[in-house]
Amino acid sequence: MTVDEVKALAAGVRAEIAKAVVGQEDTIDLLLTALFARGHVLLEGPPGVAKTFLAQCFARTLGLDFGRIQFTPDLMPADIIGSNVFNFQTSTFSLTEGPLFCELLLADEVNRTPPKTQAALLEAMQERRVTIDGKTRPLSARFMVVATQNPLEQQGTYPLPEAQLDRFLFKQTLGYPSREEERRIVAEYGVQAGHVDPAARGVGRAVTAKQLDEAHKAVAAVRLTDEIVGYVLDLVRSTRETPDLASGASPRAAAQLALAARSRAALDGRDYAIPDDVKALALPLLRHRVILSPAAEIDGRRPDQILQGLVDLAAAPR
Repeated sequence: MTVDEVKALAAGVRAEIAKAVVGQEDTIDLLLTALFARGHVLLEGPPGVAKTFLAQCFARTLGLDFGRIQFTPDLMPADIIGSNVFNFQTSTFSLTEGPLFCELLLADEVNRTPPKTQAALLEAMQERRVTIDGKTRPLSARFMVVATQNPLEQQGTYPLPEAQLDRFLFKQTLGYPSREEERRIVAEYGVQAGHVDPAARGVGRAVTAKQLDEAHKAVAAVRLTDEIVGYVLDLVRSTRETPDLASGASPRAAAQLALAARSRAALDGRDYAIPDDVKALALPLLRHRVILSPAAEIDGRRPDQILQGLVDLAAAPR
């Protein structure tokens, strides 16, 4: 598959999702970028901005096996990954797979479950496998997590540990739609009650499994020059050197930023990455991997402000 075919494939996915989801073009592009980079996405936004619905439409458009976990304070690791159950008829243990055994997992309200249960996702997100009673079972090579969390309500939530946040390729902040977009939402969805099925809106499959595998190979073949690699390193290392951040981004962030730039280039129909690819992805890729310094917190500064300043200061190659 060529990068032009990857671009056309992505356009088909966008067109299918647009049948049901109003707006959210930037978020859809990030989901596609993460998909072809084999990464995971954390969606943060207030209730009612279509985080869950977008993930459902995305999975249906790609034809992926969809799983959903509603995270609650009483959820246990076995509820996610499954457990071995004793069969009295055969006197043997058999594995009952949890909802984690799918291709696209919607982790809804992921910050509502204790750290012990959140940790059950770490191995799956990083290595695409799980360990149950000492035995390792592989997950699908296409396994992807789309997690959601609500930033407005803090009661009964557990902040995600830094190790888990670092497993997410992107953290996308969803805001409220524009007035015109909200008018369309009210006009289209204000005439019926209850959940809207993406299939009822005409959302269908736009990609085959073979096309997904070929698209991954096309992304891996995108050229990354030494100048772009140096630009990525300069940007990521600057997060560790600025006094405004108590903790900067990890080497994993640098590697993932380079991979994401490759993916974005392919989505744009190019077989080479450019500085604009890195600039466009820097904020969603780094904002959840840095920690503000106490002085910056007192000043009321936010990670996006500091990161945007670092992006503006970094000398981009020509």
